[in-house]
Amino acid sequence: MNEPDVIKLEVDPVRFGQSFVGSEAFTALFQEGMELVEETAAYLDGQGREESRLLQREASIAYASESMRLTTRLMQIASWLLLQRAVAEGEITPDQAQAEKARVRLNSQETATTLVEYEALPARLRDLIGLATRLHARILHLDRLLAEAVIAPPQPQGENPVAAQLSLLQQAFAPAE
Repeated sequence: MNEPDVIKLEVDPVRFGQSFVGSEAFTALFQEGMELVEETAAYLDGQGREESRLLQREASIAYASESMRLTTRLMQIASWLLLQRAVAEGEITPDQAQAEKARVRLNSQETATTLVEYEALPARLRDLIGLATRLHARILHLDRLLAEAVIAPPQPQGENPVAAQLSLLQQAFAPAE
């Protein structure tokens, strides 16, 4: 098969989701997400528990609210990552993942915590909240890209302009018959 034949092949475009979930970038994202879940759980069960006991009443209530919000966000992230990994490993199809995704709500969470209450939280909890928020934003962006690729995959736009130009060149320089 020569180069012009390859250009003329009519193949479907590669779906972003299929290529992404099997990539090293996804593996790194998965690892990052799972490590953050483990790190947060260890903090909340250990040092965080001790730090929360030392807080004033208002800050203690903010700590409870923010730690619950953080845990919820991380469980959403972990669920999404596990669902995408199932696609990468061929356990489910991208379309099945899209249907299952209805159970994983990746919604943005508004906080009722004031800035003063937030600043009274332990520094490590604030760090974990920031990391989870940034990771959540990245995953929301990726989820939108994956959903767009499943709902409306790109369609070929007629004749390949490169193939058309090559054809004209071949006609112009073809030996006379």
